This record gives sequence, C-alpha cells and structure tokens, in this order.
Amino acid sequence: MSQKNSLEDGRIRQTIQNGQAVLGIELGSTRIKAVLIDETYAPIASGGYNWENRLEAGVWTYHLDDVWAGLQSSFQELFQDVMDKYNVPLIRVGAIGVSAMMHGYLVFNHEEEQLVPFRTWRNTTTEQAAALLTDSFQYNVPQRWSISHLYQAILNGEKHTGDIAFMTTLSGYVHWKLTGQKVLGVGDASGMFPIDSTTKDYHSHMVEQFDSLLRDRNLKFKLADIMPKVLCAGEPAGCLTEEGAKLLDPSGQLQTGIPMCAPEGDAGTGMVATNSVVERTGNVSAGTSIFAMVVLEKELSKLHIEIDMVTTPAGKPVAMVHCNNCTSDLDAWVKLFGELYSSMGFQVKKSELYDMLYEKALEGEPDCGGLLSYNYVSGEPLTGFDQGRPLLTRTPDSQFTLGNFMRALLFSTVSTLKIGMDILEEEQVKLEQILGHGGLFKTPVVGQRMIAAALGVPIAVMESAGEGGAWGIALLAAYHINPADDKSLEAFLANMVFCGNEGTVLTPDAADQKGFAVFLERYRRGLEIQKAAVTYLN
Repeated sequence: MSQKNSLEDGRIRQTIQNGQAVLGIELGSTRIKAVLIDETYAPIASGGYNWENRLEAGVWTYHLDDVWAGLQSSFQELFQDVMDKYNVPLIRVGAIGVSAMMHGYLVFNHEEEQLVPFRTWRNTTTEQAAALLTDSFQYNVPQRWSISHLYQAILNGEKHTGDIAFMTTLSGYVHWKLTGQKVLGVGDASGMFPIDSTTKDYHSHMVEQFDSLLRDRNLKFKLADIMPKVLCAGEPAGCLTEEGAKLLDPSGQLQTGIPMCAPEGDAGTGMVATNSVVERTGNVSAGTSIFAMVVLEKELSKLHIEIDMVTTPAGKPVAMVHCNNCTSDLDAWVKLFGELYSSMGFQVKKSELYDMLYEKALEGEPDCGGLLSYNYVSGEPLTGFDQGRPLLTRTPDSQFTLGNFMRALLFSTVSTLKIGMDILEEEQVKLEQILGHGGLFKTPVVGQRMIAAALGVPIAVMESAGEGGAWGIALLAAYHINPADDKSLEAFLANMVFCGNEGTVLTPDAADQKGFAVFLERYRRGLEIQKAAVTYLN
C-alpha cells in the first residue's frame, strides 16, 4: 500500500471512529443499498441486499418481514465492509437517512398493525379513483399515488378502511419504526398527495375536498390525521431509538440517539445525487422504472394527466414524467443470453454480458432495421395500459441482427418517456441538460447515447451518481447536520458536494436522433398491437 493510500485510510478510519461518517440507506425495487460517506461526501463503504417484488392475488407487493431482513443484511454487509477496509467497527455515525420507492399504500390501525399487504407503485388497479380525484382537484393524481390507493379501497368498500389510523410510504414506514416519528420528506409526500409549493405542505383546499368526498361514508378519520407530517430538507426528523437501533443492527453494537433526516423518495434522492434541484435542470432515473424530473421555473399552464407534479426535497415544484417499465424486459433477454452461454459450457460475468450486448446496440442501424419492441412487463398508464405484454415484432424484410435487436430493446426503454416529455416541450419548459443515473447507465456511453437521441438534449453522467439514491439520501443526512451556515440545499450541493464535478456529457448524435424518430413513429402506430396482446394473451 502506498503512503498516500495509507494516510487516506487513516483519515477515514478516524472519521468513522469519531462518529462523523454519515449513513444513507435506500430500498430500491430490486436492491436495498447502504452507503457510508465521509466528510468530503465521498462513499467510503457499502452493503446491499437483493430482493424482488411479488405478484400475489393480483397485487404487486413486498412483505414487511423482507424489508427488515434486507435492511439488516445490508447494514451487516456494510459493517463488514468497514471492518475489512479500515479495521474499525461501525458503532456510531453522524446521521442516518432512509429513502425508498415512492408512492404505494401502507396503512396501519391504532395498534400499529398492518391492515393489508403493501401495494406498491407498480400496481395499476386505481384507475377509477385516480380519474375521480384528478377531476375533483383539477390536478393530476396518478394511479400509483397513495391517495389513489386509499380512495379506490374506499370506493371498493374494503372493510379495512374503517380501521385506518396511519397511512405512509415505504420510506416513511421505515423511518417511523427507527425513530417513532410519523414524518415524511416533502418530495416523498408529494407522491402521496398534492403539495402546495407556497406552503410546502399538503394542499389544504384539496385535503378539504377529499374529506368532503367521504362525508357520507361514515369513516372514522380525517385525511390530515392519518398522513405523515411534511418536512423539508434540513428540518428536525427525530433520532434513532433503542428499538430502532435493534431493528437495524440486531447485534446491538449500533449506538442510539443518532439524528435522522426526513425520509425521502427515490425521485428526490435521484435529484440530489445528480445535483438537479435548481430551475432548468433535470434528471432521468432509469432502472426497473424510468422517470424524468424537471425543476420548473413556473407552474404548467394547464392540467396534463401524463405529467405528475411533485417537488424537490426543498419543496420546489417539479414536473415528473413517470413510466412503470424500463429495463425489466431487457434484463430478461440478457438473462436468456446468459443461459445460452451457460448451456454451451461458457462462464461469463453478468457485467461483461451486459456490456457486450449493450455495445452491440451501437452497431445497429439508426432506426433498428425495422424491429419493434415493447417493454411493458406491467401496465403503463401514460399510454393507457392497465396491463402489459412484452413484445418483439418485425416485418419479413426487417434486418434481424443482434445489433438491431439490442438497439430496439434499448429504444423501447425510453420511448414512453419521450412521449411524456413531448408535453413539456409543448409547455415551453427549458432544459440545458439532463443528468442520468440508474442501471441503464452502468455500461459507459450506450444508455447515455440512446437517451440523448430520444430526448434531444445533452445527457451528463457523474461517476458519483453510480451510488444512486443511497448516496443521495446520505447527502441529505449530511445536509441535515451540516446545513452550511443556514445555506440552502441548492447551495450546499453546488458549493460543497459537486463543486468542479460536471461529469461526462454526451450531446445527441444527429443520425441517432433521426433513427429514433423513425422508431418512435413505428412505436406509436404499433400501440394497437400492444392493445391486442393485452386482450388476447391472458
């Protein structure tokens, strides 16, 4: 080991021993990840746990037992990583933050018992409720929002609605159990119920409207009484309790009393991890789902049911284009190729297989040679589907090569997003560049180039953003205890975290753009094929 590395490890070891490192944990759709950062805001250790959602009785869900098994495993792996690298136990940190997938439906009674299985963002069973609320509020209320799930359950006459004492998101649930505090960061709260960006709280008039809709249903609660308190980044959100410490670290080594920042959703931590929290900036998160977040200079001129209005963790208005489907179908194809290699007696690393297949897409024709792919593993409300059927189709004279095949799969991951982003162009929303993060960007250049072609703006990717939302929530936790002389979150990120780090920027290639435009026109026309598949493939 060089003297420089030895000195650096010594500095980090001292940071950990002094309890100055900060812990961020994010519960993503396929992985729970814990990241530890030092006083330079750089990741110094990590741990993780793979998990999958379950389709049970027609509902996409995660068991809460799996939540705690995953959190404990992630923390234990992080603990071991710290021991292996720095030979010091991780028994105290400066702050902790928890983030998770936004939206969904988690409800509890007065005895703190879960009333129904967790209904995740992936479910598309609330069309009636979402439409009624959108019409009543004159504000887009998507199907995956918590309030849509609640109202649909009430409309369906589900008995559990009479016993609801608390409704929250996944990040809010974990934070509640770790601290005893029923709070939620404003960004995550904006995926439960509409937020008024002037008050940075639930929209009071819409809360009253919702309660009036329930007046004749003899329910025991008022909406404001069952939702978490809304907090902006930097506001007090409680500390790790003795019970919470044991939930996270059953070994009992982790100390209590650690301050925790407000829990946030993956959209908010994605904005933080890409420094996309000021006006005219945006980011694209591309993994199991794909969504774009654009920080607005002003409110949109009218209601658009395809655009969600959410906020940054500091409460600024954000236009969100969310698509349920991104890489799941592509991942299934990569897995199939892996089986082929294995059947032939070859061993190939998963990362190498992804890189090879992604890079093949760069050899494909700009318009994918006539191939057409739909990645709809689940429903896609933005294009009007409550169910999905993954499809690959072509004409007899299409050029069916591996390069065109992979390019079609990659183009399909961003096509629905582009349909939504076109609405923001109509609203004359200005963007200087978009920052990308998530699994689609792990292979250098390829995903970045495909999305640049689709959206027609430069795409930047930062090395640090590879840590994703776990790093983003760790930064929010660091801001929580070090708000830089009362500076804003925007100033904290720009001046203390991302100063001089602009990432790798890729401008759109003209041939790629032209090819994607041809593919997208084919994609739009072919949506009738997807409709037929949903109807006849049961």
